Amino acid sequence: MAASVAETGTGMKKVAILGGGGMIGQKLARHIAANGLGGQEATLHLHDIGFPPWPTDLPAPEERTGDIAAPAEAEWLAALAPDVIFHLAAVVSGEAEQDFEKGWRVNVDALRRILEALRAAHEASGGRYRPRFVFASSIAVFGPPFPEKIGDDFLCAPQTSYGAQKAIGELMVSDFSRKGFIDGIAIRLPTICVRPGKPNKAASGFFSSIIREPLAGQEAVLPVPDTVRHWHASPRAAVGFLTHAATIDLAALGSRRALNMPGVSCTVVEQIEALRRVAGEAAVARIRREPDPAIMAIVEGWPRDFAPERALALGFRAERDFEEIIRIHIEDELGGAIPG
Repeated sequence: MAASVAETGTGMKKVAILGGGGMIGQKLARHIAANGLGGQEATLHLHDIGFPPWPTDLPAPEERTGDIAAPAEAEWLAALAPDVIFHLAAVVSGEAEQDFEKGWRVNVDALRRILEALRAAHEASGGRYRPRFVFASSIAVFGPPFPEKIGDDFLCAPQTSYGAQKAIGELMVSDFSRKGFIDGIAIRLPTICVRPGKPNKAASGFFSSIIREPLAGQEAVLPVPDTVRHWHASPRAAVGFLTHAATIDLAALGSRRALNMPGVSCTVVEQIEALRRVAGEAAVARIRREPDPAIMAIVEGWPRDFAPERALALGFRAERDFEEIIRIHIEDELGGAIPG
């Protein structure tokens, strides 16, 4: 089987980030621009429907705008022939549930088209081209009933369209890797919290908003009971997961190419108590409880705790507790201090 270009360890890596205009995509891109990838410098090629301003103190990436599900975008990626591809582009959970057709078109059809284009590039190269392909999956691939902690052998049985789409994506990445067309890995991200900026359409957005808005002096709405337990990691940890997945030797994964990422399991009330310890009563008082049955129905089908032994053994790391997640948000997004 041909060696992955991403494993050659020579020259400058060519890195493509699909979904490179989003929050995690931008943080990942800026990290690679500043630090390289796997000890090598990298040229960055970002794809999304739009991009925020790029920092003037970092080397500028190539930015391409377009619909990731359009055939021309898969053809562009294959012609570019990146050494490493991060596939972050997705219709998020709440939107995928509300817009059924869009979720399947973007989350499944686009991925199939991309993988087929990469297969064609692999075959045209005589088997020499085999990029590292890092697929951002989700813990939404799991559905109830759950054990107390989800281990590495728990079955995928999603209860949402988004979860089903991510599970199908994992299987495609695994099969195209088995055939040697790509060198793929799927990492099941926890809910990323605290997300900076404006809320997106993810059903999980309130986990961030009940921390982010109170820290900024604004009111936040909590649509679920305090007893809801969930699995979290910071944006900083997410970047670490992705870069680690792009550079480790995947031989240790064998044929099981999907991994549960580490995280912090806590209840909403534990989130709020961590906020109280960090920012005081005034911040907590800005949280307004407003039950939303639609959100509660989605959240009830999500996993709550994990024992990610395979990922930990491979060197993936997350935060120790939710208070650390809040302090990382303050450090990375608020200049190290809570606004007065």
